[in-house]
Amino acid sequence: MLALTVVGVALVAVTGCSIDGVLWSPDGARVIDTTEKLIAGASSGGQDSLSCEGSAAVFGEADVWDGLSAGEPEQFDPETSVDRPALDATWRINLEGAGLSGTSGEEVPTDVFYRETETGLCVADVIWQSVDVD
Repeated sequence: MLALTVVGVALVAVTGCSIDGVLWSPDGARVIDTTEKLIAGASSGGQDSLSCEGSAAVFGEADVWDGLSAGEPEQFDPETSVDRPALDATWRINLEGAGLSGTSGEEVPTDVFYRETETGLCVADVIWQSVDVD
């Protein structure tokens, strides 16, 4: 395990990439970073600056974003997307964290879709699902 850690640190040092950049590619790391900024902004009510022009994304109340973090980014493929097949998006990332274990029946954000624009990533849509606590 120590050898793997040393190799990972060496890769980060040599390539100048973050750990996320090594694991997810530089583009994936950018999606993670943007998602962390979105979560911080949404937690304080400042998420609108990341919304795409014409987006109907719902951000909900600020407190539902507390305790969330960026999950795993993936390139969006409308042909395999069952929940947003017609969406004009480039990336999809799931959200993780304590915020997803709220009160049963509460709606929480679980996935964010981004569109690549000339100025960077913007939020194309957000998936909300009910918390199912047993």
